[in-house]
Amino acid sequence: MKDIVVQKFGGTSVADTDKIKNVARAVIREKELGNDVVVVVSAMGHTTDILTKLAKEISQNPSPREMDMLLSTGEGVSIALLAMALQEQGCKAVSMNAMQVGIITEKVHSKARILEIKTDRIREHLDSGAVVVIAGFQGITDDFEITTLGRGGSDTSAVALAGALKAKRCDIYTDVEGVYTTDPRIVPCATRLEQISYEEMLELARVGANVLHPRAVEAATQYKLPVRVRSTFKLNNLGTLILGVEEMELHRPVTGVASDLSQLRVVVCDVQDNPGVAATLFDGLAKENISVDMIIQSYARKALNTNDIAFTIDKADLDKTKEVLEKVRPELNYSNIFIDDKIAKISIVGAGMIDHPGIAAKMFKSLAKLGINIKMIATSEIKISCIVEQSRANDAVEALHTVFGLDSNSVAEVKGDLPNI
Repeated sequence: MKDIVVQKFGGTSVADTDKIKNVARAVIREKELGNDVVVVVSAMGHTTDILTKLAKEISQNPSPREMDMLLSTGEGVSIALLAMALQEQGCKAVSMNAMQVGIITEKVHSKARILEIKTDRIREHLDSGAVVVIAGFQGITDDFEITTLGRGGSDTSAVALAGALKAKRCDIYTDVEGVYTTDPRIVPCATRLEQISYEEMLELARVGANVLHPRAVEAATQYKLPVRVRSTFKLNNLGTLILGVEEMELHRPVTGVASDLSQLRVVVCDVQDNPGVAATLFDGLAKENISVDMIIQSYARKALNTNDIAFTIDKADLDKTKEVLEKVRPELNYSNIFIDDKIAKISIVGAGMIDHPGIAAKMFKSLAKLGINIKMIATSEIKISCIVEQSRANDAVEALHTVFGLDSNSVAEVKGDLPNI
């Protein structure tokens, strides 16, 4: 039996027909190495943005179900065109959408999680010698409702398919050459990493590194699946290999620096300092599928029996968050809400951090030297994150990248946009 390699190509890699033909050549090259190949593709270029804009012209609050029906069409175009390009170059190929494959998800529109992938039909096509081209980003419920996987959905589709098929490897093709120590658009001398652990990649993805979505990294970790991030346009460059921490050759104290501008801070003022109040607030947010990142509860004001609760969320979830806060107001009895949407989360990540005391102090001193005020702090064994003013985000990233010795002697090449997670 041949090894299976899953390849994923994002929207910029299939943005037009010339690029689709180039992708076909990359697929054929992998097949000629003796592997069976499954390809997962995103919608072409900015198709998803265009479809979303069309929906907003019809309705300011479109139905989540109909949005999934609309957005899932983008990948259908890509898979058919790529299958045609492969056939035109003499390679047997067949395209399949989520329903044809059997990518079963939970019954949640726009943010569905994959529950099961049926592999029988894929294997039948592989056994016949065909390349199987599969639509990323989409799934189907057990009662045949179309769903989408949300942000980073095609990456998640690819890794989940590779895991289900017991693939040798999953290659995520983008328009940059791999995973960098930070965003090369902010720090031109960012360094491309040869290897990074699942744990480090997961933390970087969670704190804003625009390479892989956390759900894709979680899936790779679960399956112990090697994932390679590489360039569609430089096929001889092997990019960055993501693998288990025990397989890493070395651990730096700090592997990367990330900046996330997609969050805002919510402060709920003068909340009653009673047992169960925080549970009421965050349970309400969880029921609306609102992910909360950093949380701080201030020192209780004993005379008033109140305190403040601050937390960060994605900007896209603000309206729903306000609705939840209004619902729980009688129980929380807070005085008012403060919204700070001019923040950035700056994070450093490194598997070797746990064995190197003083990393946090070094980070805070570097920011203090630049006069950058820290509003919130969160830590884990391999990550430290700070909330700072959005206007100082790039200054913070540049300083931390230098102070932790991550600068390269060369300038990173950035071709087009960095991949969206």
